Amino acid sequence: MSVANETVIAGEQFFRCTSAIDCGGRCPLVVHVRDGVITQIEGDDHNDPEKQLRACLRGRAYREYIYHKDRLLYPMRRVGERGERKYERISWDEAMTTIVRELTRIKETYGQKSLFFTSGGHLGALHTAGSLAKALAMFGGYTTLYGNISSEGAVYAVMSSYGDVMVGHGREDLMNARMIILWGWDPVRMISGTDTIYNLTKAKEAGIPIISIDPRFTDTTSVFADEWIPIIPGTDAAMMAAMGNVIIKNGLQDQAFLDKYTVGFEEYKAYVLGTEDGIEKTPAWASRICGVPAARIESLAIQYATTDPACLMDCQGPARASMGEQYNRGAIALTNITGNVGKPGGAACGGLMGIPYGHMFRSAGVPGMRNPVEDGGPSIRGTLDLDLRLVRRIHTNRIFDAMIHGTAAGYPADIKAAWFAGGNVLGQRGNVNKGVKALKGLEFTVGQDLFLTPTMRYCDIVLPVASFAEKNDLTRPWPSGPYFTYANKAIEPLGECKTDWEIGNLFAEYLGFEGFNEHDEDKWLRVFVETNPEYKEHVPNYEVFKAEGIHRIDMDHAYVAFQKQIEDPENNPFQTPSGKIELFSQRLADLNNPRIPPVAKYITSPEDRNDPLMEKYPLQLLTPHPRVRAHSTLQNIGWLQEVEPHVVWLNPVDAEARGICDGDEVYAFNDRGKLAIKAWVTRRIIPGVVAIHEGTWFEPDEEGICRNGCVNVLTNDTYSPGGASALKSSLVEISLTKD
Repeated sequence: MSVANETVIAGEQFFRCTSAIDCGGRCPLVVHVRDGVITQIEGDDHNDPEKQLRACLRGRAYREYIYHKDRLLYPMRRVGERGERKYERISWDEAMTTIVRELTRIKETYGQKSLFFTSGGHLGALHTAGSLAKALAMFGGYTTLYGNISSEGAVYAVMSSYGDVMVGHGREDLMNARMIILWGWDPVRMISGTDTIYNLTKAKEAGIPIISIDPRFTDTTSVFADEWIPIIPGTDAAMMAAMGNVIIKNGLQDQAFLDKYTVGFEEYKAYVLGTEDGIEKTPAWASRICGVPAARIESLAIQYATTDPACLMDCQGPARASMGEQYNRGAIALTNITGNVGKPGGAACGGLMGIPYGHMFRSAGVPGMRNPVEDGGPSIRGTLDLDLRLVRRIHTNRIFDAMIHGTAAGYPADIKAAWFAGGNVLGQRGNVNKGVKALKGLEFTVGQDLFLTPTMRYCDIVLPVASFAEKNDLTRPWPSGPYFTYANKAIEPLGECKTDWEIGNLFAEYLGFEGFNEHDEDKWLRVFVETNPEYKEHVPNYEVFKAEGIHRIDMDHAYVAFQKQIEDPENNPFQTPSGKIELFSQRLADLNNPRIPPVAKYITSPEDRNDPLMEKYPLQLLTPHPRVRAHSTLQNIGWLQEVEPHVVWLNPVDAEARGICDGDEVYAFNDRGKLAIKAWVTRRIIPGVVAIHEGTWFEPDEEGICRNGCVNVLTNDTYSPGGASALKSSLVEISLTKD
């Protein structure tokens, strides 16, 4: 049954909506409401299966999320120790008065840089923390973070190679491929575009060969792949270099493509053939590193190079490592030497970034102002020098260390107060125990969220935030589209909840800023749609868009990244210094840093299998996305917990050596912390590697052991030379005993 927004049938209203959490999809939803209460949530009801965008488990569990017994409904003030969860209800007036008083005191005592602000998790156009950021900037400014915790390694790779992050193809283009390689990509879990699984299913049914390269036999591998090639974590770049070696030695590279569209092939060739350093990157060389048989590396390279077109899908997951950008750069090199860039059925690689459609409010949001704290900093436009980006900001995976050590350790500020607008950093950043120490050491903290997350438990004032169903907004799908979504308000906010936008406006009011907000909610959304170029081009009528909750763009062919640059390079140069794809980057060469070379290379890194620390902690830890959470959002939903219990994946070889049986409670630990978790003994992961899905909340016992299996108790709070958060470069041990 297809309904328009706010249709009333037999006393029940229907609202077109979609979530705005940090999920890899953006599923259209039909929210059923009776007497002001949500009774049911259904997925997309479009009658054309080719256009239907199906909700996954998460999208079907939002009713319990919205009405969860633990929802924050009123402002609260801490009355116990930080982390103790003792709070009392207060009014919004008390909350805002306290916040203004304390932030003013800290600003006057320590200076404006001492205030840290970050936001995350709420991905609408209007109801984000944009208004709060504007108010804080008018207040004098704040210190904030640099880098995307998920994709910074991939961003670095694509910007150094292409000069643009929009490197994804529309998922319908999978049907144009004659071969698909899923390299570290598990879209069944991370939902890399709401239409991805449907199109991958069609490709499978069409008989297109699908190969999965991964340390785990993932859900995607089990359903779609014709072959699983296990690989040791952190060694992908070595296997990619060996494939490049085979392709070039056999003369299978697309030389015409390389000559016309790229620079740096000769330098890349010198590396993989060994003329640069005397070490030829043969399949035998790579096999000793990555564990894949040399014969399979060679045959795969030949198969990939002789299949036209071939789609190599890398991802962002393996790039969240100590040398993460080299994984994506290695994939970019392979897809270019085979001439698959800008071609239907091919791929640009670089971490599956989005296509333009659906990302259009990168430039929308509440008009803000420059953060005064960052005035006078060095220009970072076009630079690949990460050090310049960290002169005024703190790396996203180093915020806890910065709070503890401050300017004495080279950070830009001595943090005394923090405002966390969602994001649950105490659980979604590396080294959670360091985070506890950092948050306990601050003088004042404010948090706003839907639940008393671990981060909120360390805040002095906690503010309740409305869910996506309690507000109107524009939301963005990622990464494939092509469609725009409108989330219609289905119910009134529960309790005294306010949206992030409203909280920013209220803070500005208490600071005495007149004329801070120009429009009401509906007017802002109209302004966004009617003034943003992409909306203006594709969305003909705001009212129709709002009523339908989605605008699907009719395209006569799937979007292909860089197709215009390849078809007409004279009028559409790449946004790089050379105007071409850069397999060799002079900007990187100028940095003169051997850890970030000008061509894609395999480089060993801390806490990989070459680290002497292996003697103490002999297991490599993977932290993949779960099926049942969007990072830490939805982790407390019972319906979803029943679907997939939280366990550690452990190969039988490693389990037997430790006397561990399937279902045993075990302890995973290293020098950073310890957690308790159930063991799942399975051949779906290679020996020497364990996996714990990220996103569960930090729940320490009296000994500091996390009893909820929060994996970032164990992960590293460092970053790669390109800025990738090194959350998948951690060594651990697992034991039946906690001592």
